[in-house]
Amino acid sequence: MEGRISALLESTASGDRSAADALFSALYAELHGLAERELARRGKGLTLGATTLLHEAYLDMAQREGPVFPDRGRFMAYAARVMRSLIIDYARNRRALKRGGRFEITTLDEESAGSAPVTEDLEEIHAALERLTGIDSSLAEVVDLKFFCGFSFSEIAAIRGASERTVQRNWEKARLFLYRSIRDGAID
Repeated sequence: MEGRISALLESTASGDRSAADALFSALYAELHGLAERELARRGKGLTLGATTLLHEAYLDMAQREGPVFPDRGRFMAYAARVMRSLIIDYARNRRALKRGGRFEITTLDEESAGSAPVTEDLEEIHAALERLTGIDSSLAEVVDLKFFCGFSFSEIAAIRGASERTVQRNWEKARLFLYRSIRDGAID
């Protein structure tokens, strides 16, 4: 299976559209699980389903030119970033609509007042990760692989060609940076 995925990644990188479709089909179950995890972590109070998120991510990724993935892990990390961005955009849009973007008279029971802070938390986390990407993209990649894709330290080490201990240190650095960024409000 890994050999087939690698071959599909190479064909996709060379512009083979049918290989991109086959790659999506081959990784569908794994990508669907990733979408479910993303929504479970970030999608509280959202009416977005895992299948919808996965298909939106596929459409977004299919339209982009340029990204090349040397292995399955980096492809999954990229897919996790795309899904995270889509969830943030969906939450922002929903909050904008809730704040009067599309005026409707509703009762208080229709929308829970507690959903707005979740969106703000999502935006803080997203902004902190984007800031980390700008400072050290390799640390941000570790966060994507560990937190968003659910890979173990040993799997990340194999993907990156590093020791497991190096990956653990990078994970700790990234977590510390994100914690401080969110705590201190150092987010642009």
